[in-house]
Order: sequence, then structure tokens, then C-alpha cells
Amino acid sequence: MSKVNLNRLLVLEQSVRLSDGAGGFTQSWAPVGSLWAEIVPGAGGNSGGEEVTLSSVRYRITVRGAPEGSPRRPVPEQRFREGARVFLILAVTEHDPQGHHLTCFAREEKPS
Repeated sequence: MSKVNLNRLLVLEQSVRLSDGAGGFTQSWAPVGSLWAEIVPGAGGNSGGEEVTLSSVRYRITVRGAPEGSPRRPVPEQRFREGARVFLILAVTEHDPQGHHLTCFAREEKPS
């Protein structure tokens, strides 16, 4: 197994619902913490409807391991932010048998 190069500082964010004052809600994102990561791009593609097309690229994002239930362990539907770039976390698994690192399968979407 190759050495992991944690050279990118990402902010881990959690979705929060905020009341809109009219009986509904809006979705916002709140920072949970910062994690050093290695980002490796995968395959890309396009999806969309009649009005908007999204270009989508999948990534493998590796971070330090953390036990189940720890706030430092990313979970699906959270996201990583690096400046204006946002990576939605789709799945998380151990990178190595000892659990020293975790691999997050993520998707970056950008309107085009």
C-alpha cells in the first residue's frame, strides 16, 4: 500500500436546517472541524435536466482514521470544503486494516 500524503487542509461541514419563519426551512452548512487530507480524482461525467447541467467528478479523499461515532470521523451526506470547492461525501470506509486512515468517496459538482 502506498504512503498517504495528507497535504490539503479541508473543512468538514454538516448540514443544518434553519427555520425560514414561514413554517418551512432552509438548508445551511456549519463547520464541524478541519482535517488534513489527500485528494485523488477519479472519473467524471455530466448529468442534468432541461435548465441546468452539472459536471460531476468523483474523488477519493483520504483522512486520518477516527472511531465510529467520533465527530472527527466523516459520514455520508457531510461535505468537505476547500475554499470555493465543495466535495459531497457519498461513502466512508477504512483505508487500511489497522484503521489509521479513512477513505471518503466523494463527488464535486459544479454548475456549467
